[in-house]
Amino acid sequence: MERLEGRHAAVVDIARYFEYEHLPNRLRAVSKAVHDLAQDMIDHLPDCPMLTRGLGSLLSAKDSFVRAALDAPAADGD
Repeated sequence: MERLEGRHAAVVDIARYFEYEHLPNRLRAVSKAVHDLAQDMIDHLPDCPMLTRGLGSLLSAKDSFVRAALDAPAADGD
């Protein structure tokens, strides 16, 4: 993730789980969409327990979305 300098350690710690570059293409697209939302929330909200909680909930949702993408039929080239 980008733009984490000066952020609370809890935000920095959870942000790393939104990385997506290491994933195969068919999973990368799903994960990137969630990464972008997480980055937007980090960019626009102050460090606070609710931001950390929201990022945790978003991370849980991302994991579910990526698992759903694993079950989806693979497109050619994936």
